[in-house]
Amino acid sequence: MTVNQAPLRLKGLALLALLAAACGAPDTPVDTPAESVGGERVPPAPELLFVAGETPSDAAVAARVGDTVITLGEVRREAAARALVNEPELLHPAAPDFQRVLQDLIDQRLLALEAARLGLQDDPEARRRLAAAQERILGNILVETVVADAVTEDAVQRVYEEQRRLAPSAVELRARHILVATREEADEVARLLAEGADFAQLAARVSQDPATRFEGGDLGYFTRGGILPAFAEVAFDTGVGEVSAPFQTEYGWHVLTVTDRRRQPQPGLEERRADIVRFLTLQGIDALLSQIRESYPVSVAAGQAPEGLRGDGDAPPPSHEAGATGSDDDQDGGERP
Repeated sequence: MTVNQAPLRLKGLALLALLAAACGAPDTPVDTPAESVGGERVPPAPELLFVAGETPSDAAVAARVGDTVITLGEVRREAAARALVNEPELLHPAAPDFQRVLQDLIDQRLLALEAARLGLQDDPEARRRLAAAQERILGNILVETVVADAVTEDAVQRVYEEQRRLAPSAVELRARHILVATREEADEVARLLAEGADFAQLAARVSQDPATRFEGGDLGYFTRGGILPAFAEVAFDTGVGEVSAPFQTEYGWHVLTVTDRRRQPQPGLEERRADIVRFLTLQGIDALLSQIRESYPVSVAAGQAPEGLRGDGDAPPPSHEAGATGSDDDQDGGERP
């Protein structure tokens, strides 16, 4: 391992150690007294399952670290969590990814064993952090168990079709243009084209647009809002195969021809799948939280003014509005002719 690799690896190990310890924390018995430090409740010290846990007799051992073992299954699950493999059960122990993850887990285990030997898990701050990590992980498991089941292929397809219906694609054109400096030059270009000159060849010879000249003046596909307004006005009033009269923009004088007109292709389902799954997941979490709130009433105490300082009745406290100095900034979309 090089010096440059070490900080990245240790950073990953710190996160892994936190999650591994938190996953190993068992449910706290109801009658277990909680310690109070500085008036704040501190959770009881967790049992460290990576030290005390028993390995199933049929588990394939990938490495032994002290009196503990790391199994092939643990390595494969970690590889899947890092998105290194799609089918973790097929990850062979000789594979580089397997060996890299295994070495990280060995380093993590060494750090955790030494921390346990020093009794760091009994430190109040460590116990708070382990309890917070356990809470997050259990919440994630609930979401994976309840919400993930609702993100079905039918639901993804339904949202995709609804999005397509609500946001129909815009009309777009494909066009070529020839850019020159003066009206006289533009008139000469128009005359040559009227006499049968090839548009692409003429553009390559005389156009002053370096971005399109050697492409025969081809601008590709564009929508009305994706190009200069003056250029769009002429282009969208020109039929396919027609050549426009000379016209002027801030870049000079143009002559254009439209080569195609179509509806802008919409992204396919696979292109939008990740965003749709994220939307459905967040929607499911909101619904789950609304349902759970009926079983666990919530009252917020932090940030409330003492009773003696509150106004009469239910009147809201006076607001202090700061003067607004912001302004809307016009954004230049980098339009091209």
